[in-house]
Amino acid sequence: MTQTPDMPLTKRRVVLLSGMSGAGLSTALKVFEDLGYESVDNLRLSLVPSLVADSEVSGRHLAVAIDTRNANFTVSDLLRVDRLLSEKPDLQVSLLFLDCSDETLQQRFTETRRRHPLAVDRPVTDGIRCEREMLWGLKNEADQVIDTSKISIHDLRRLIAGYYRFDHALGLTLFVTSFSYRHGVPREADLVFDARFLANPHWEASLRSLTGRDPEVASYIRRDPDYAGFIDHVTQLILPLLPRYQQEGKSYLTIAIGCTGGRHRSVMVAEEMANIFAINGYVVGIGHRDLDRGANKA
Repeated sequence: MTQTPDMPLTKRRVVLLSGMSGAGLSTALKVFEDLGYESVDNLRLSLVPSLVADSEVSGRHLAVAIDTRNANFTVSDLLRVDRLLSEKPDLQVSLLFLDCSDETLQQRFTETRRRHPLAVDRPVTDGIRCEREMLWGLKNEADQVIDTSKISIHDLRRLIAGYYRFDHALGLTLFVTSFSYRHGVPREADLVFDARFLANPHWEASLRSLTGRDPEVASYIRRDPDYAGFIDHVTQLILPLLPRYQQEGKSYLTIAIGCTGGRHRSVMVAEEMANIFAINGYVVGIGHRDLDRGANKA
């Protein structure tokens, strides 16, 4: 259920969490707890409506994790509970799905020596495949999908806090991140821009070991004849959209800037754009996903 402008901010939040085993459900639930939610792990689906109505948690925001460990779990039953709760006028209900690549899930189960809940006596790959087939419909119906394949625990915390904080008086929060196309586009990005056309400081021996945070690199990139126009056009594209995102109930927006190595052009552009948004009155966070692993690469 997506928040709309006419929704009162006093509505009680209920977040139903589900997703692939090993994708970070336990960590996510702890984040909700830290945000002030009443957090419950793997409650039977049939008991969720009763929990929401329980006087002991009445008035508190609630986060409930429900996954394939749950006895008699079915996607249709979870969606039915989601629809049932969404019909209640005093609730703001959201379905969050945590996803992860098969390769990363296999690595996590192998490293921790945990058994996959759907592959107790079979290879973990069988469990992952079976669970993905079971959950594909749930992922398609989710209000928010977070892919944890390439993000740290810190980034997962940041994303959940951005999407599900309940202090809406802060307005729209922006997060600007640089990245390397070599390592893939950030899956959590709402808007993506490509800075690879700009002059590359990597090919200047005196700049190669520096980053886009260094003044020498910033000056080099600014001398590119297309740089000023690029920054102006991109920011003028985004700024008029931000109030509309906020009107539609979006509290968090991730903007990603990419280049080849993730150390020079994307870093400098991300810093510049974050500064422009801050000057325009927005709360802005900034990160550089691939800054450390992009050394010595174009």
